[in-house]
Amino acid sequence: MGGNRSHSSSSGSSGNMDGLISFFASHHAIRAEAVLKRNGLAAQLIPGPKDLSPNCGVALRFDYAMRENVLPLLAAKNVRFEGVHFYRPRTDDWNRFQAECR
Repeated sequence: MGGNRSHSSSSGSSGNMDGLISFFASHHAIRAEAVLKRNGLAAQLIPGPKDLSPNCGVALRFDYAMRENVLPLLAAKNVRFEGVHFYRPRTDDWNRFQAECR
């Protein structure tokens, strides 16, 4: 069991935060972050993208490749979520472009 944990930790902290979990309520997002970090997995709370979920203002970024480890951990702690998404935030200058056009 300890071997899997260290493997998860090294994989989870790779910096590849291309997964996003959306929630119905922010307290579940906060609990999810704590559960993942306690288990050595990288997790980051972010403002929830409205195009993925209008329900909750908070979402959780994580390594999408680790979803087979993440989902059972959340289920075991009764953390309810809306959906799991592959997500990459925009990296272009879209926001700056919009501001210049106004």
